Amino acid sequence: MEIRWLEDFIALARTRHFSRAADEQNVTQPTFSRRIKLLEEEMRVTLIDRNTLPLSLTPAGEVFLQSAELMTRQLKDTKARCQEIRKQEESQIRFVTTQTLFLSFYKEVIEPFCQSIEMNMDINMKSSSWLGIDFVNALMEKQCDIMLCYWHPAINFIRALDEEQYEHIVIAEETLIPCSATDASGEAKYSLPGIKRKPTPYIGYYENSFLQPVIQHHLQRQREIPQLQTLTENYHSVSVKAMVKEGYGIGWIPQRLMLDTLNYGKVALAGEENWHIPLEIRLYRSRFNQNPNLTQFWDALKAKMRYQG
Repeated sequence: MEIRWLEDFIALARTRHFSRAADEQNVTQPTFSRRIKLLEEEMRVTLIDRNTLPLSLTPAGEVFLQSAELMTRQLKDTKARCQEIRKQEESQIRFVTTQTLFLSFYKEVIEPFCQSIEMNMDINMKSSSWLGIDFVNALMEKQCDIMLCYWHPAINFIRALDEEQYEHIVIAEETLIPCSATDASGEAKYSLPGIKRKPTPYIGYYENSFLQPVIQHHLQRQREIPQLQTLTENYHSVSVKAMVKEGYGIGWIPQRLMLDTLNYGKVALAGEENWHIPLEIRLYRSRFNQNPNLTQFWDALKAKMRYQG
C-alpha cells in the first residue's frame, strides 16, 4: 500500500467527486480512479459507494477513513520531526580531536569560546582512540567539520591537507617537555642526555601517533645523542604522564597537561631547554564546507585571534 493512496482516499472522501479529488491530487481522473481501485483491492473491500450521488463511503470506508487520516497525520508529523533533526544535524559542527587536546585544551579554550558565541559542538568522543592518520581521513572523507590537532613539520600525514582544499588557524603554541618523577631530594630521578652504559628508560609514543615523529625528529638533531631505552609505547599523553609520575622513566608530555603536576613537586623537568620541543595547536577545516554554523564559528575565531594578536 502506498501513502499517496491514503491521501487520494481522504481527498475523495472530502470532495465526494472523482474529478475534483483528482484535480486536488494533481493527477488525471483515470489515474486517480485506478489508484482508488488498487487501494480497495489491497484492503479486499469496497470503500466507495459509486451508486450514490454525490459519492458516499461504505461502512468499511468510514472505518478506513479514520485510520487513513490518523496514519497520514502521524506520517506528516514524523516527517516534520525527521526533517528538523536533519536540519539540526546539518547545522551542527562535527568536531574531532585527540584525547590529550580534549583534556588539556578543548575544555579550557574551545568550549568557553563556543559558549560565548552561543554555538554547540557535536564532539565525536570515539576519536579519542583514533590513530593520527584517522583524524586526517575523517576530515578528508567529510566525517567531521573541524579537526583540532598538534602540528609540526615532522608530522607527515598532515601534509595531505593541502592549502588549496583545506585551511587552518593556529590557535596556540605548545611545548613538549621531558619529564621525570622526582627522587627523595626533589630532583628529577632521570635526566637527559643520560648515560651510555646505563640508558634511561623512555616512555614513548607509537609511530603512528601525532607526537612520536615530532620527538624522533627533534632528538636526531641534538648535538648530544640521548641515551634512551624504550620501556613502553602509548597513543595518549595521559598514559605517558601516568607512567612518568610512577617513576618508570622519562617521557615527553605537552606542557599544558603537566602544569599542575609540576607544581606539586612529584614530577620535574628532565632536561634543559634544548630538549624542549615547540608545537602548534591548529584547527583545520575544508574550504568547501558550506555549513553556515561552521562559517560563523570560523570567522568569529579568526576575528578573536586577530584581536589577541
